Order: sequence, then C-alpha cells, then structure tokens
Amino acid sequence: MSEAALWFTVVAASLLCLAIKLAGHYVPQHWIASERVSRTAGLVTAALLAALVVVQTLADGQALALDARVPALGVAAVALALRAPFIVVVVLAAATAAGLRALGIG
Repeated sequence: MSEAALWFTVVAASLLCLAIKLAGHYVPQHWIASERVSRTAGLVTAALLAALVVVQTLADGQALALDARVPALGVAAVALALRAPFIVVVVLAAATAAGLRALGIG
C-alpha cells in the first residue's frame, strides 16, 4: 500500500468516525432512554474493554505471548475481585510484572 493510499484510508476512517459521532446527536431521545439500549451499551463497553485487555496482554504482533503480563493480569483480577481501589490494582499488577521480569521470567 502506498503512503498516499494509507493517508487516504486514515483520513476517510477519521471522517467516517466523525460522521457516526455526529449522527448520534440526531438519534431520538426515546430510543436512548430505553432500558434495553442502556443495558446493551453497558455490556458492549465492558466487552470491548475486556477484548482490549486480552489483546494487549497476550499478543506480541501476530504471535501469542505468555510473559510477565499474564500473571500480572491475574493479580489485577484478584485485586479487583477483592474490591481494591483502582490505583492499588494498577500498582500491584505493575509490581508483579516488574518483579517477574527482574527475576528473568518474561
């Protein structure tokens, strides 16, 4: 793909995203107010966040990467299950990954 085609694709995708966001302002209020739409929006948000976390944790390019990030994610999941504050979850996960890497694991 040439550089011009790449930039065209980036600009076209950006304009499409802008158009979709602007179209959201014209959706009738009673569509948004329904319980089903609210529940679906919440579930889609959680699913997208979970997918992002999994991809960022387990992917290295197009290969599967099992390194210090995996146990760090496990520690974060346990901390979240125990209802730890978010900053504590982040610090525990970072410390786990750093400690494992310092030991030469991952």
